[in-house]
Amino acid sequence: MNPSASGWIDKLGSLTHEDSFVYSDFNSLYKKLKKLGFAYGMNTQIPDFLKPEHKLSEDEKAKINLIYALYKTFALGPEAPDFDLFLKRVFTFYKDLKVSHSSFLNKILTGRKTSAQLEKLIDSRVYLADNVLSKTFNRIITNSLLCIDVLLFQRYLVDSRDIRKHAELLEYLAINITYHALNSKEKSKSDARLAELFASSLTYIDSSVDNFDGSYREQLWLEREIWENHYLLDIACMTVWDDKSLEYRESEFIFGLGQNLGFDIKQIAETLDETRTFFIENAETIPFLKDTNTAVQFYDSMAKVVNKLILRNSKRLLKELSESKELVYLLSKSTMKELTKEEKKKVSNQLMDVFKSIPSLAIFILPGGAVLLPIFIKLIPKLLPSAFDENRIEK
Repeated sequence: MNPSASGWIDKLGSLTHEDSFVYSDFNSLYKKLKKLGFAYGMNTQIPDFLKPEHKLSEDEKAKINLIYALYKTFALGPEAPDFDLFLKRVFTFYKDLKVSHSSFLNKILTGRKTSAQLEKLIDSRVYLADNVLSKTFNRIITNSLLCIDVLLFQRYLVDSRDIRKHAELLEYLAINITYHALNSKEKSKSDARLAELFASSLTYIDSSVDNFDGSYREQLWLEREIWENHYLLDIACMTVWDDKSLEYRESEFIFGLGQNLGFDIKQIAETLDETRTFFIENAETIPFLKDTNTAVQFYDSMAKVVNKLILRNSKRLLKELSESKELVYLLSKSTMKELTKEEKKKVSNQLMDVFKSIPSLAIFILPGGAVLLPIFIKLIPKLLPSAFDENRIEK
């Protein structure tokens, strides 16, 4: 399954029967979403029954986890867990939420089946950037508040009234809790990145300073689903635990917030312990904790994108390369020794011709695209033929 190619939602739907685990209630599902990192806004894993052919990027994991979480939420409801029916319900849910501009919605509503429309809509939810280039050059690309969609969908299946208003309330509480949790501790570089990540992920409200005030505490007493309160406490714990420690002011904030949300001291302590365990197990893979300079961030981000593009197009790429023996020779030579200036120019020119024939590699022929060639050449020895359509459903 390839979440970056069309047809991936249908492919996921065809594989759901392989998931033998049945969630007894939303409690067990939410605990699973925490282990996947989805509830924390950091997708470190995907469900075990899915076996992708390529290493997935964080945004691809986010797309899979979002659809999986929405489907399993639907399956807990009174209706039969039919995937086609689920697609219709979740698509209507997003339309009622008005998550996209009307021009975008009109564009994706024309003449396509529901799964194809939903793929575009999910892209608009997962990516903070609004086009391929900004996604490529922006280190922070994945919406960290996607779990709110799942909480809203659970509510929507029972009562769809005022769903947009409730979405605004949840985001308002989430961003205020994050903001005040950060203010309960000494600031660090990772704190600034975390604040940026949450602010960039807002959909239903804006991140203006007017939204950050002490009055959010009054809203905590309003009647909500218990798992909405669990989520708010989880993101607060995640915010204060990012430096792997808990100071007195942070502890005071968390336990005060938890009690406002209706939890006792034991429940709050257990939530903190779950957060600590998640950080210990995944700290090395959580992007915003990595303190690297801008140049390294740029190179790492581009390397991931190029790696994904090359691997996903390996079959077509090998076919194109096979038609140029000189190019293959020079590329092979470049993996062992430095090419001359003339040879490098030949490689660059011939590779550009190859990339022109594969639309998804158009990034190479943009101004400055030649800077990506070293990354491409580094990947050459790893190129192996793979199935052309990873989202084909076996009959």
